[in-house]
Parts: sequence; C-alpha cells; structure tokens
Amino acid sequence: MNSSRVCAIDVGNDSVKALFGKLDYELNIPNVIAVSTEDRPVIGIEELNDKDPIEGIHIKVHSPALKENNVIYRVGSLATKSDNATELDPGSNKSEEDQTLVMLFATLALDAVREENSAVFKKNNNVIDANYTLGTGLPLREVKEGKDVGYRSQLLGSVHQVEFLVTPKYQGLKVNIKFEEVKIYPEGFAAYINLVMDNNLNIINRELVDKSILIQDIGGLSTDVAVIKNRNVDDDKAQGFNLGVSEALESIREEIRLKHGVELDSRRDVVDIITRKNDRNHIMVNGSRTSVHDITDRILLDLAKKEYRHLRNVWQKNSQTEICYFVGGGSIVLKDYIKTLNNNLNGYNIEFFEDEKESIWMMANAYHKLISDFVRKNTKETKKVEETVQKV
Repeated sequence: MNSSRVCAIDVGNDSVKALFGKLDYELNIPNVIAVSTEDRPVIGIEELNDKDPIEGIHIKVHSPALKENNVIYRVGSLATKSDNATELDPGSNKSEEDQTLVMLFATLALDAVREENSAVFKKNNNVIDANYTLGTGLPLREVKEGKDVGYRSQLLGSVHQVEFLVTPKYQGLKVNIKFEEVKIYPEGFAAYINLVMDNNLNIINRELVDKSILIQDIGGLSTDVAVIKNRNVDDDKAQGFNLGVSEALESIREEIRLKHGVELDSRRDVVDIITRKNDRNHIMVNGSRTSVHDITDRILLDLAKKEYRHLRNVWQKNSQTEICYFVGGGSIVLKDYIKTLNNNLNGYNIEFFEDEKESIWMMANAYHKLISDFVRKNTKETKKVEETVQKV
C-alpha cells in the first residue's frame, strides 16, 4: 500500500472531480473529449510551455479496457473548442463508455506527471510508472445490475498508458497506470457517508445517523434515490432512474442556437448561463445582452416536475422518511424549480446544499473518505501480520 497513491475520482457527467493523497491536490476537468490528430497547431513551443496543462490536454490513450484503443484525444477545455466534441449521451451506462475511462486515465496521468510526485513514482527516461489505490463510484442502477464488477476488473487487470502529445509542460511524457486496488461505491451511499462523517469517518451529524432519510442525487445522465434506514442503505428500496439534466441542457443549447443563432461549446456553458450570480439566464447576441429565460424556465421546470414525481413515488413507499437531501450538480441546476414546486404543493421536508462547491464535490469527498479508511485498515492488518511473522 505504501507505494500506491490514494485517489478519489468522481467521473461526473459535467466534469471529473478528483482528490489525491491526503487532500494535497485536486482536479476539476470538463467531461468532454474529441478525437484528434497527433499534431495540433500552437504558436511556438515556448508559449505552449507557459500555458496551463489543464487547458491543453492532448493525449494518446492505450488500454485493453477500451473498445477503441490507441486513439488520440483532446480532453476537457481543449475538447470543447472542437467541432467533434462528445459528451456522455443520455441513456448510456457510465461503466461501459470509453469516455469514462479516457477521462479517468487522463486525470490520473495529470497527477502522476507533477513535479511534486517525482519522489512517489519511478521515472525512466520519459516514462513514469504510477500506482494508485482508487476510490470511485457508479450510479446506483448500474451497481444493482452488477456492472461494477466488470468495471473494476477492467481497471485492475491491466496497465493503462497515457502519452502526452502537444500538452503544455508535459509533451513527450508517458504514464503507465496500474491499480493496487479499486473500490467502487454506489453514488447514493457515498453521499450519505459524506453527510454524516468527517475525513476520519468520525460522525459529525449525529442527528442524522438514526433518521430515516432519502438522498436524491441528480446527475447528468441518471438520478439515484438512496433510502437510508438504521445507518444503512436499503438496497431493495433504493432506486436509480435514467433521468438527468443532460438532455435538458442539450435542448436548451439547441433552442438557443435555433432562436438566437448562438453556438454554445458544451453543456457546461449552459450550466454557467443558468447558475451564475450575475446576468443569470442571459447571453450575448451580436454584442447585446439577451434573455433566454423563456427557454430555460420551460425546459427546466418540465424536468423538475419529473424529478419531483420520483421523489413523491419513493417517499410514498417509505412513508416514515423524515427528510430528503438533494445533492449533485443537477440539483444545483434544478434547485429553484423543485423548491417552488414543493412550496406550492405544501410538500415534503427537503433540503439543498447552499454551498454549491460542497454539493458538486460531495461524491469525490465521500470516495476519498472511504478509500482512505480502506487503506488505513489494510495498513493496520499488514502491520499485524508482519509483527506476527517476526514473533514466529
């Protein structure tokens, strides 16, 4: 375990959130990729190396886990500027998409190549051998269908290589990624852990521990409703739905294009328009500030009604529920609409996180708590075995 670096990665539909080591480094990368060529135009190598690597991720990925192997990609912000940029499609399974793996490997490689990790990972010429202990998650529906087993075995069983092409500071470097261990958690359960426990898994919200609560995690492609009773997730009652904000964001982007002739690069641009503090629901059209309230309100209210229907159905089947917490990036987008629906119906006891960063990073934080605890326990077991062997 000592030679392996701890990492917790939430491959969200909007972006990848990653925490490393003892929370010494974090990454947030838009979940967008675009197939590319081996070379890409830049203005001089000196200018390239002055730029932020995160803004210019240009890589070749080799892994037996990929359906399309040895493909060159632009990733994150760089990909959003491409005509062929792709985001995860509604209805797809996160565990079965190449894009999930490409984003995962790219994120790990960006940590491995940092100067700060030169003492952690071996480097031979331009090749870095990186070993990680990974905590990550999948939507509840996919875990209940057993898809986590195949996903984990794909990661554990192979060496995955990321080669940096025309990427600032890291051009020409290769990273071989191996996993010491991979733990995959259901996303709803992870949210509960983050609600009630600190980084050392000490209970911080004692008033929640023995309550019957729901956690509705609204993501880009799916919604998980976790049912928590007696400190455990009720696997039979918990439900996952193929409903997220991605389709609504795509509809908003398309309607803005048709009505105003404005091309938005990605769903993240739509999220920014909807959630920013100033000029919310406004865009610039030919230099003029223009409202898109009519488009966003109609589409998001319709989605909020569907999400609220899921809440109502699950709550009716779990009538002793005391409170429902809405988490995830999608809950931030829909918060005002769901609150309005609930108030108009004199509805349920629901709660949102006013700190948007806390809600967005909740899964990554939970995975980090869980995987760190796993490493601590295994380290203790290893020490016990070594002490026993020494006595013998």
